[in-house]
Amino acid sequence: MEKHVIWRGILAGALAGVFAFVWSKIFIEPIVGRAVDFENGATAAHEALESHGAGSGHGHSHGDVELFTRAVQSTVGMGLGVLAFSVAMGALFAVVFCVVYSRTSNVTARMLSVLVAAAMLISLWVVPALKYPPTPPGTSLDDTIKERTLLYLLMVGLSALLMVAAVYLGNQLAPKLGAWNATLAAAGGYIVAVAVVMLVLPTVDDTPGPVKDDAGTIVFPGFPAVDLYEFRLYALGTQVIIWTTIGIVGAALLSRLLDVQREEQLTS
Repeated sequence: MEKHVIWRGILAGALAGVFAFVWSKIFIEPIVGRAVDFENGATAAHEALESHGAGSGHGHSHGDVELFTRAVQSTVGMGLGVLAFSVAMGALFAVVFCVVYSRTSNVTARMLSVLVAAAMLISLWVVPALKYPPTPPGTSLDDTIKERTLLYLLMVGLSALLMVAAVYLGNQLAPKLGAWNATLAAAGGYIVAVAVVMLVLPTVDDTPGPVKDDAGTIVFPGFPAVDLYEFRLYALGTQVIIWTTIGIVGAALLSRLLDVQREEQLTS
């Protein structure tokens, strides 16, 4: 049974990847293009200051050579990246679904699919992004990329663990408080625990500001706040598309596979 569930999760993830790529190509790629232009402009400004002995050398390294052109990165590269991520998330969804489904008997596969997808969207992306929001490629400072990446992965791991703990708590409280009150208590516990984690973990501000000379005069502006806001908004839209598709498609496919089997087992 697990293999059938996983293959259906992968199929749902692949379909989600197609939808997410179309969304990303239309809304996110133009912002990425402007971010690349910003990086090139900021690099040129730093080089100009350094050539006059006024630069501090901070910012992005500019000795890298692109292995692929922007045209390839914005089409094939983006498409493969989004598809691979979505398929991986579909497979992970299927594994989590199998674990939860084997431990529940009063929830249909259709409803469980939607609930699992929603929980994974919240714990794996929404909550971590509240603490460490995404930034367009080329706009993160070189000396904070590693720290930010490690902190973000730590936030994802802690958020996922706290979500599992909240689900466990809800199941333990359900016989005493009822399903609704137990769910509220578990959700409240998750929110409080996440808030504590966010307060404990350090904040990283890696959005580059304007380039200034020694006199403090701005020679190149900082990254536009509107582009940063829109990138984060559209990145959220991408994740919503991925997890909504996985949840809905998974609900349709898994309901056919499992709900009928469960009904037959209950009536036999």
